[in-house]
Amino acid sequence: MRVLVTGVTGQLGHDCVLELKDRGIEVQGVSSREFPLTDAEAMRRYMAIYKPTCVIHCAAYTAVDRAEDEEAACMAVNAAGTANLAKLCREFRAKMVYISTDYVFPGDGTEPYETDAPKGPTNVYGKSKLMGEEAVSSILRRCFIVRISWGFGINGKNFIRTMLRLGQSHAKLTVVDDQVGSPTYTRDLSVLLADMIQTERYGVYHATNEGFCSWAELAAEVFRQAGMPVVVEPVPSSAYPTRAVRPHNSRMSKRSLTEAGFSLLPRWQDAVGRYLIELESLREQQEARAE
Repeated sequence: MRVLVTGVTGQLGHDCVLELKDRGIEVQGVSSREFPLTDAEAMRRYMAIYKPTCVIHCAAYTAVDRAEDEEAACMAVNAAGTANLAKLCREFRAKMVYISTDYVFPGDGTEPYETDAPKGPTNVYGKSKLMGEEAVSSILRRCFIVRISWGFGINGKNFIRTMLRLGQSHAKLTVVDDQVGSPTYTRDLSVLLADMIQTERYGVYHATNEGFCSWAELAAEVFRQAGMPVVVEPVPSSAYPTRAVRPHNSRMSKRSLTEAGFSLLPRWQDAVGRYLIELESLREQQEARAE
C-alpha cells in the first residue's frame, strides 16, 4: 500500500501521516504548494510520479464565513478540485477517502442524522462539500466518504486551543449552547481511517468521538479538565451572529460504522483529556528546544 495524504499541514492530514508511518505503511503527505487542487495537471504529474494505491483527501477550503463572499474560490477547491482528484484516482486505480462534514445536512431537529438522511446545506461551504461527495461517489466505486464535525488536533487552530488561550485572561466566557454536535479528535480519527483503507468496506460513514455536547458544554469540560477556574456562560447563537449560517443540530449517527464492523471512536470527554496531555507535551518540547 502506498498512501497519498492531502492537506498535510492541517490537523487531520498531519495525524494521518503520523499514524500510517507508525504502522509502517508507505505514506506521502502533500500541501497545496506541491499538490494544488485548482490545478488538475499539477496533481496528475504528482500522481504519475508517486503512483498511490490510496488517497486520503483531507485538504479543503475551510474558511466557512469567508466562503460566503468567496464562493468561486471555495467551489474551485472543494467541488471541482475534489472531482478532478477523484478522476485521477480512477485513472491511477487508487481507492479514495473523502473527508466531508456535518454541514451537508440542514442542521435542524434534534435526532442524529443517518448517512442517507436528506441533505440541505445552509451555507456555501456545506454546499461545496456536498458537491465534492457527489463527485466522488459518481466517479469512483472504491471510495469512502467520511463525515466529521468539530475537529481538533495538535497541528493547527481549533476551538479548544482558543478556549485555553482566552481562559488565561478571562474569568468568565460566553459560549454558544444551542448548537449541539460531537467533537472529533483527529488523532482518534486517523486510527479509524488507517484501519478503513486496509479494507474494501466502501461506503458513507459518520466518524466523530462518541457522545453529544454543545459548544458551551465542550468549553466547560475543557476548563474542568485543565484545572482552570473559568466560568462558562451559555448564550444563544444570536449573541454571536456569523456570516455563514451554522447548524443547530450536528448530531450524526454511527450506525454505518457499527454495521461495517469498524470500531467507534472513544467518548469526546476522554478525547479532550488526551488532547490536553498532547498539548502539554508539545509545550514542554518547545520550551526544551528554546533553552
